[in-house]
Amino acid sequence: MNCAIVLPAWLPEDIFSQKTAGSQINYWQPLGTLYVASALLKAGHRVEFLNGAFISHETIMARLAEIRPEVVGLYSTTFGWDKAMKTAAAIKGLDPRIFVVVGGPYAVAVQEKCLADCPDIDAVVTGEGELTMGELLERLGEERSLHGVEGIVFRDRGEIVKNPPRPLITDLDSLPFPARELLGDAERYIPPPATYRRKPVAVLMTSRGCDRRCLYCFQIDKYRKSGIRYRSIANVMEEIELVLGQGYREIKFLDDTLAADYERAMEFAGEIKRRGLDFTWFVSACVNQVDKKLLKAFREAGCWAILFGAESGVQKNLNAIHKGITVGQIEKAVKAAKEVGLTVYTPFLFGIPGQTFEDGLATIDFACRLNPDIANFHAITPFPGTELYDNLEKHGTISEDLSDFTYQGAAFVPYTMTREEIQTLRQLAFKRFYGRPSYMFKRLLKIRNSRDVKAAAQGLKSLLWLWLKRGVFHRYKGGGEG
Repeated sequence: MNCAIVLPAWLPEDIFSQKTAGSQINYWQPLGTLYVASALLKAGHRVEFLNGAFISHETIMARLAEIRPEVVGLYSTTFGWDKAMKTAAAIKGLDPRIFVVVGGPYAVAVQEKCLADCPDIDAVVTGEGELTMGELLERLGEERSLHGVEGIVFRDRGEIVKNPPRPLITDLDSLPFPARELLGDAERYIPPPATYRRKPVAVLMTSRGCDRRCLYCFQIDKYRKSGIRYRSIANVMEEIELVLGQGYREIKFLDDTLAADYERAMEFAGEIKRRGLDFTWFVSACVNQVDKKLLKAFREAGCWAILFGAESGVQKNLNAIHKGITVGQIEKAVKAAKEVGLTVYTPFLFGIPGQTFEDGLATIDFACRLNPDIANFHAITPFPGTELYDNLEKHGTISEDLSDFTYQGAAFVPYTMTREEIQTLRQLAFKRFYGRPSYMFKRLLKIRNSRDVKAAAQGLKSLLWLWLKRGVFHRYKGGGEG
């Protein structure tokens, strides 16, 4: 069949404050979408990928009018749901015979609500899409009923029908590698400034799922029945070598925590080193799953940076989000990573259930004492499908505006704080952390090339706005920010 996979058009200011977007904006390769595309290509379908991060809604529609797809798959986040509905309506206006199916985290979380809210959507994928989309297209091509296709909710003669869920894919090695050839110019896909060393940057996952139970984390396996599903090291290395052959020079590993299986993580790093693979890489790990030996092995295999989800410097706040770590473990992991020469990135959260403004100030103090190389300060967000979202009345209040559902928008406000306090803490945190003379001097010493100069300039511009303008992160009626 003739298919198109579409990420609806969006703009940086839809997510980031206009004053700081230059130092925050990033464009990740949409890995889940590329996996689905590769499965469809393997099954013999024609697939066109249109990414609204780089092209307008009008350009997307003009291209769809040219290729006349029989099926269009839309990807939707929570904050992007209104854009997905707009795109679906435009597609049906182009040709009502086009079958429109939506997937992505918002669709997986709310499922039949997508069909109830948007009459222009024909089906929703309720889990992993590779096998589901393949079977869906096979049925459509043969003009057969969609009853019995596991993992979808669909519209049948005006009625919404929910089929049984599809079991999660256990043999990840059986999946074809993501269809990165559909991306076009790979140079466009870059992480935030200062969080990569080389371009182009690929993203890659060596596993799926997580066995941890953080209050705010969305997982397809909501109840963590399947735990973490691992690819074999041989299969991962095959993809790494393919990616390097495609011209990529750095890889961002998107596993929730690559160190969950300590021995596998050691084997992974050792195999990269043994093969002499020339690329830099960035990884995420939990602070209670690493030690200096493992971090040193990462560094010797080409890893240059690691993300530790610190989230808070106040133990009761860590306990409230079920993080399963201690402040001491955060300090120990950051110290060990810096000692072996890794750049350390630690995000923090404001608006945690039970958190007070004073707790937020203590977290800022902790971040400055911890002194990672890069810190980010987010507003905790109760995405649909998370434990926080499912228990909102217990913890606080929520915005009715889905455009607030980014880590920037303070969609959730605990009973112990106000939205204004959350936004004030974010601005104060960035000002205090990045405005320290010692930090600024250290960053200047690390400038080595034009990319570093550009990142430093963007960071300085954002810092000046943070100092000169109040309410940079405050969102006002109508969706805009200060």
